[in-house]
Amino acid sequence: MKIYSRIFAVLIICFLTFSCSSVSPWERGILAKPEMAWEPDPLIGQLQEHVYFSKEGSSGGYGAGGGGCGCN
Repeated sequence: MKIYSRIFAVLIICFLTFSCSSVSPWERGILAKPEMAWEPDPLIGQLQEHVYFSKEGSSGGYGAGGGGCGCN
């Protein structure tokens, strides 16, 4: 059991040290492409959020007030 905890600790340390990396200036152009965005089309994302919280009767943490009845 002790060997498993050591292996787990080594794996966690490896994941934590390799997860942080710096991006070189010449690599930033690749990351700045529109297809690399979390949401490539913000208008469609806003529409989907509106439809979701209107149908579900709740706002999912996006800061919109009101219920699902459309009376906000």
